[in-house]
Amino acid sequence: MEKAIKPQFNKSNSAAEAAFQQLRKDVNELIGKLEPERRKNIVFKALLFPLLYIATYTSLLLWGNNPFVFYASYFMLGVMLVVIFLNTIHDAVHGTIFNKKWLNELYVYFFDFMGANSFVWRLRHVRFHHNYPNVNGWDTDIEQSSLARIFPTGHALPVHRYQHIYLPLLYPLYLFNWLLIRDFKDFFNKRKTIWKLADIPKHEYVKLFLFKAAFLFYLLVIPKWLLSVAWLKIVAGFLIMLFTASIFSLMVLLSPHANTDSEFPLPDEQNKLPHSWMMHMLTTTNDVSHDNWFVRFFMGSFNFHVVHHLFPNVNHVYYPEITGLLQRYAREYDLPYRQYSLRVSLRNHFRLLKQQGATENIFEETM
Repeated sequence: MEKAIKPQFNKSNSAAEAAFQQLRKDVNELIGKLEPERRKNIVFKALLFPLLYIATYTSLLLWGNNPFVFYASYFMLGVMLVVIFLNTIHDAVHGTIFNKKWLNELYVYFFDFMGANSFVWRLRHVRFHHNYPNVNGWDTDIEQSSLARIFPTGHALPVHRYQHIYLPLLYPLYLFNWLLIRDFKDFFNKRKTIWKLADIPKHEYVKLFLFKAAFLFYLLVIPKWLLSVAWLKIVAGFLIMLFTASIFSLMVLLSPHANTDSEFPLPDEQNKLPHSWMMHMLTTTNDVSHDNWFVRFFMGSFNFHVVHHLFPNVNHVYYPEITGLLQRYAREYDLPYRQYSLRVSLRNHFRLLKQQGATENIFEETM
């Protein structure tokens, strides 16, 4: 596939852009003050959550002949998969857990151990989603399946008229699709978005199959051997894990971008996006207002998503205080910062599905 030309952001010398440069300085100063204490929290979580995942799996093998322990263990493995992703894998991909780059890269391999391909996800998330959120043809986090029409300029199919009905029913299969289907499509279908900017080294194909096989082996084959239970029970437990992880992860992933109040900018004929980089992040991303100790500690402060896009190389433990700074600047300089409850965010996502399914002529591609 011929490499594509990346869209360009507009340059702006407005007061808002100058304020953002000052905000950067304030954020760096804030992190400097908080880092000595927060660094312990970062390392603690990086060690704690993988150990809890391993402990849960060990409980499955040791006491899984008890039906309650068996199904509860698979359920908790699904929960821990999301917790680890939000708290540590995500930050390691952005290089914010350890000070040494190679330690972050080594840590990310735990994601492969949990079934995802870290190489292709790094491309999707860092090179595409973070650079071009909500841009059709470039945001691979939103661009999931032809069954969904999220972008206003996306290809319209007759079935999309009913997507607000069938997609919520399919959402529990999200992780099943990601881990066992989509990763392979991205590797072997050169029309997929990631091939616009990157090539996949041959050794990554070997890692893809080795880690996928290991994932299925330790979650399906080893429990079958040690517990001597029926295959149907093993598959049921595995599906409980994936369904649980899918529901928890989509509550996090759907709320910040894919809703009716977010913009979906497109490049013009000169391949220029309508906003500056900073304004693009603000108009395509929103926060979730629910904030408590549980969300901060176990859910990786996902509710503070705007500052993650503005400062992607900052660990999530700093997001609450940075968001406070951003909110102050937003009030002072009239920046389009948005925050909704989780209920409102998910309701707006449902409305977006209905809105994008109801095109003027569903049998024609929208231009």
